[in-house]
Amino acid sequence: MPINSNKPHLWNQDTYASVDMFNAWFMQAAPKAFRETRAAVTGQVEQHLVLSEDGRKISGSMLIEHPVTLATLRMATAPPLARERLSGLAGVSLTTVKSLEDGKIPRMPRSMLLLEADKLSAILLRLMDDDLFPWLSDGTTPSEVQRYRAATIVADRRCGAVADPIVKNAQEKRQIALIQAHLEAKGYQLARGIAEAKKMPPGTFSFRMNVPVHGGEKSVNIPVDVVIQPHNTRSDRMPILIECKSAGDYTNVNKRRKEEAQKAHQIRATYGADVPFYLFLCGYFNSQYLGYSAAEGIDWIWEHRIADLDEVGL
Repeated sequence: MPINSNKPHLWNQDTYASVDMFNAWFMQAAPKAFRETRAAVTGQVEQHLVLSEDGRKISGSMLIEHPVTLATLRMATAPPLARERLSGLAGVSLTTVKSLEDGKIPRMPRSMLLLEADKLSAILLRLMDDDLFPWLSDGTTPSEVQRYRAATIVADRRCGAVADPIVKNAQEKRQIALIQAHLEAKGYQLARGIAEAKKMPPGTFSFRMNVPVHGGEKSVNIPVDVVIQPHNTRSDRMPILIECKSAGDYTNVNKRRKEEAQKAHQIRATYGADVPFYLFLCGYFNSQYLGYSAAEGIDWIWEHRIADLDEVGL
């Protein structure tokens, strides 16, 4: 029996309530999440500046030896460089740039790798922000206070570039915590050491579990945010699957709505059309998004009415 997908007369009302909940959380928690992330990133930036000798020893060999510094250094230029812009200016593939920032050394001959890294370092050196790093032009050595001041500005630039993911990660943690508290109040326990969804004992739950689905000639793993094995298991022992979704604007959800539908189709094509798959929503999910989800056979639970979770078959 559907929970919310068959009640279009309530969708607008629920959307308004959900938007109010998200906005209240954002005003209270998002600045804190951003500050905490900025503090952590500032420490990383300081370390990266030391590795580059405060921007004075940027070279291809340094980038290869300390590839994660690249994310910091491209935010230390004037203007700060997005990955794509740095890739284009240096004539280096975006894949190489991303690999280095992830701390991975691209698989290519050493001579070619050094050539690519030299191209990146040349652009960085040319565009380093002299106002932010005045010691580069006057030949002095920065004090700890100067380095920290520069690091905080670079950290702000890095965090500003990923502000949405910071908020999204904080909201996801909150949604997970809410669901866990609700399940534990119902007598459920966190499953530990269980890698396969169907092997979860009755009355247990898990987070971010990989569920294998058919993907052409071989199976692929799809991560699912919440997996619940009810006290009364299905005959096929397939648990309840829930994806946590939050959004701070309407545009983004309508751009990405096909992702949930694709995941649901893959899971149901593998395990059956009646697999219990739900969304857990908070934020800007309008009638356009909800109508699309309902048409794809996907039901949902609103975070502002978490008691609806009891209706999934707990």
